[in-house]
Amino acid sequence: MAITSLRCTSCGSEQQPMLIYACPACKGILEVVRTRPDNGLWASEDFVAPDITLGEGKTPLRSVRSSMLGANFKGRLFLKDETRNPSGSFKDRLVAAAMTQARAFGAPGVICASSGNAGAATACYAANADIPCVIVCPEATPDGKLLQIEAYGAELVRVPGHYGHSFAHAKRLAEKSGYANLTTTYLNPYGVDAARLVGQEIHKELDEVPDWVLVPTGSGPLVKGVFQGFMDVAGKVPRLVAVQAEGCAPIVKAFVDGQSKVTAWGQPTTFASGISDPLVGYEDEGTYTLGLVRQSGGKAASVSDSEIRVAMSRLARHAAVLAEPTGASSLAAACKLLEEGTFASNDSVVCMVTGHGFKDLRAWGESLPATSSLA
Repeated sequence: MAITSLRCTSCGSEQQPMLIYACPACKGILEVVRTRPDNGLWASEDFVAPDITLGEGKTPLRSVRSSMLGANFKGRLFLKDETRNPSGSFKDRLVAAAMTQARAFGAPGVICASSGNAGAATACYAANADIPCVIVCPEATPDGKLLQIEAYGAELVRVPGHYGHSFAHAKRLAEKSGYANLTTTYLNPYGVDAARLVGQEIHKELDEVPDWVLVPTGSGPLVKGVFQGFMDVAGKVPRLVAVQAEGCAPIVKAFVDGQSKVTAWGQPTTFASGISDPLVGYEDEGTYTLGLVRQSGGKAASVSDSEIRVAMSRLARHAAVLAEPTGASSLAAACKLLEEGTFASNDSVVCMVTGHGFKDLRAWGESLPATSSLA
């Protein structure tokens, strides 16, 4: 369906669709306004051009053993397995839509700041579209993600320090070059817009609104996608849990402290690279996500690296899903919230598994328990 305008989530002003990344009036976050389909359901073709798509989306929602959360859980547990996307993460959804608009507006190339997955997705789709591509990553990005980016032929720029430095550097490069910025925070409204299909897909598979959906969260566009998708098709949303690592949890801190605004984190200390985002310079994105979580009646929760390692093992050994640390953080949080009494024993729970384990095989090598052979 046709895009009619870009609307500021802060001041409400509207702009003509163009390559723009913040409200000209107040620098607020922009969102896409579209003509609603007659049947109320969006299709992937509404967001991604036929020659851009690689088959992203429509990932499986699997019912798995409830005992993965604990012996006391008697409800229903589902995994939304985003590892099935073409480059191995949910970022393909956002990048495919943003790439479609970049080409439509005549961008000479694309740039993306990334902790790895968005960069791999952008490099992948740029290779398919034959568009020049620059990916800006922190030096500490896992080797598997860097190798994937380079395999697709993108120009890789490694920046010292945390993701915030890469974010700022990519913005400068985009402004200087005229390349479209496909960074998958809330920066590119066309990418975020396509994430609404996630919520729609979950609702279609379940034919109901589950009690909880847990989302690994950096700045939070996937939280927005789940929220918006359910509002589109059901008019109400599940309770959303924004999951962060204890070593980088700016949204969780604001939630726990009862604050209305998110402040930037210090130096991240977690091996979950996909959610290692301190939100330096764009704290308003975290604040926006915090608001969505509170509107849903949900919460923000953090998990330790050791809890994530346990969840990685459970996903692999009991659901045959090989997840990177970030992808497993949702299950880690679900286990923790059940123990704390946040979930009822008969609730329906959906865990978003956002990235494949091949992205960070070093983390897997460090997480596998010692094994012994039979004598």
